[in-house]
Amino acid sequence: MKYSLLPFSFETLPLPTKRPQNPAKLLISLNSQLSSLTNSHQHSRALLLSTQIHSSPFISPDHFTLSSAFKSCAHLRAHILGSQLHSLAVRTGLVSFSHVANSLLSFYSKTHAPDVARKLFDSIAYPDGYSYTTMLSAYAKSGQFERALQLFDEMPETSTPVWNAMITGYIDHGYRGCAFGFFVRMNRLGIGFDRYTFASVLSICDSVEFVGFGRQVHSLVIRSGSVELSVTVVNALVTMYLDCEAVEEGVSVFREAKIRDVITYNGMIAGFVRWEREEDALLVFKELIGEACLIPTELTYVSIMTACASKEISEQVHGQVIKVGLEDSLLVCNSAVAMYSDSANLISARRVFDMIYDKDVVSWNSMVSGYSQQNLHESAIKLYCEMLNEGTEPDEFTYGSLIACLPAAKHAEMVHAIVVQNGLIAFIEVCNSLISTYAKCEDMGSTQRIFIETSFKNLISWNSIISGYMLNGLPMAGLQSFSNLLNSGNKPNSYTLSTVLSTCATISTLRFGEQIHSYILKSGSDCEIALGNSLITMYAKCGDLDSSSKVFRGMSQRDLVSWNAIISAYSQNGDGHEVVHYFRVLQKEEILLDHATFTTVLSACSHAGLVEEGHLIFSSMIKDYDIEPQLDHYSCMIDLLSRAGHLNEAESLIGSMPYGANSHIWWAVLSACSTYGNARLGRTAAGFLLEMEPENTAVYVLLSNINAAQGNWEEASSIREQMRNKGVVKKPGYSWI
Repeated sequence: MKYSLLPFSFETLPLPTKRPQNPAKLLISLNSQLSSLTNSHQHSRALLLSTQIHSSPFISPDHFTLSSAFKSCAHLRAHILGSQLHSLAVRTGLVSFSHVANSLLSFYSKTHAPDVARKLFDSIAYPDGYSYTTMLSAYAKSGQFERALQLFDEMPETSTPVWNAMITGYIDHGYRGCAFGFFVRMNRLGIGFDRYTFASVLSICDSVEFVGFGRQVHSLVIRSGSVELSVTVVNALVTMYLDCEAVEEGVSVFREAKIRDVITYNGMIAGFVRWEREEDALLVFKELIGEACLIPTELTYVSIMTACASKEISEQVHGQVIKVGLEDSLLVCNSAVAMYSDSANLISARRVFDMIYDKDVVSWNSMVSGYSQQNLHESAIKLYCEMLNEGTEPDEFTYGSLIACLPAAKHAEMVHAIVVQNGLIAFIEVCNSLISTYAKCEDMGSTQRIFIETSFKNLISWNSIISGYMLNGLPMAGLQSFSNLLNSGNKPNSYTLSTVLSTCATISTLRFGEQIHSYILKSGSDCEIALGNSLITMYAKCGDLDSSSKVFRGMSQRDLVSWNAIISAYSQNGDGHEVVHYFRVLQKEEILLDHATFTTVLSACSHAGLVEEGHLIFSSMIKDYDIEPQLDHYSCMIDLLSRAGHLNEAESLIGSMPYGANSHIWWAVLSACSTYGNARLGRTAAGFLLEMEPENTAVYVLLSNINAAQGNWEEASSIREQMRNKGVVKKPGYSWI
């Protein structure tokens, strides 16, 4: 019987056209080629060669030929051809060879239900360990563990591959505990572990609660020597530690490994990116491209592109993509679009997007998201229309990004109608975007309605409604929503708690803020810098400086926002000396100061009358930190000099400003002129103010009082006359009492 129906076509391999002198020797040579093709995973070519052997009039396939052919049929899932080969093996009697029967059993276990394989297994007169392992693996992979265990108990001997088959089967079906149990039994019975055992068990140590077990497995790996011999085990250890948040232990395994492959590097890069250590990820990537024998893969670039925050690094990585010839990879191109979008380089993002020949929905979503992140709603809407014209169906992520950048409630209502019509309103991503956008557009009625109608709310839903209430001046409703969140079973994250603390600060509800602080301490979130910063600000705005200071001192890590927060706390509460003290301490830290820091410190110096300190800090900002003073900094300095009576110096500073003085600056000068009786500068300040605020009676009153205080009664009377002529009337004062 000749067989055909090959699911592929390759060029014909040369076979003799006339009878060879030694057919047996030729068959041995062809079987060797066949085995090489099978072992190198060239299964289509292997089956083509086996077909030619069978079709040859000079030679006939033997048990080695069939064994290799069955292996290739199993890998290619070639059902019909495998059945034909089975018929040939039975007809020729070659099925009696154990390696033929085992290869055939492997074929049926991979391409048919276990019951089909079991019939063949039962027909084998003397099944060996490979036969039992193959059959048991078929049961385990299909989830028939009772039958697998029954066969396991029937086996005369259980080798390491048999135990591995049970462990792998349990893992594939989510029975983590059973897999752990089998591994422990292996260890107790002294069954030898191999690299597959270690790799399988380490793969399920993927969270913090299993890191202890993972460390025990690691110790067994070291004792067995597998970590020095198997890159598979090295990769499993690196991945396990990074999944379990034990990043430094993962780094240690990576650095000590004597053998690495590109998967090892990919694991380290992906792990660093996941834990927001982008600089370390880029260093590992740089190390990888320096390896002569390793070439980065698509997954390498997908991971590393997530770590590229700056335009320069993004372009360098993209250059590497082009250099290795992956510029046509859809997966890499989509990541490049997202990378450029995240670094706000939308021109490059659009250039890559336009070069993608066969765009998928991810391509469109990445570009729409890029426009959305920069609030370019017109570009996002235009691209969405292009997407529809190209015949690509938008999904929930498309609409989630599109809705997020809409500028007005009327636009949100139109897209809202579309997602309802297309049945996408059920997706939580769409609902959350609608909640956030309606709140941003000050349509709290629609915001509340969408939130209530969302049946499966996640934490983003709650965060959106809470921040929406805060944004729209409804702090008590926001606090009530936070209370409802706690009762819903969801656990607030640092963003939730920071938003609620900001709400408490806005309305000075110290009692509620203290309750939130207590919750943070109980939940173990007090180590987060963002929460510490929010607590400092909340206590300061509620007037509790001692608690602000206590939170600041208790923080194990601080960033510039932390220092700005504590400096602002003392500034808001009028303690200029403490502001300067904290600023001096901050200068000793290795933290790059920003404009906000100097604005806060100079403002505090102004209110405390610390002229000398203000001069030094203003000068240091320019000379030591190379920060160009902005209008706020000039305003603080002029306010400081004016309050202290240094009006000539204040006037000189106004003249040296690269900006025009605003009304705040001239009010500070006019008020100081009233206090110190400088009529000349007062008239100048009043002149500018009357141009900016011609209806403001306070300008006339202050200028009149300045002249009256100096005895210039005619000038004072003239100003009052101007008020009457312009119809400007002094508003009467009101008392809160």
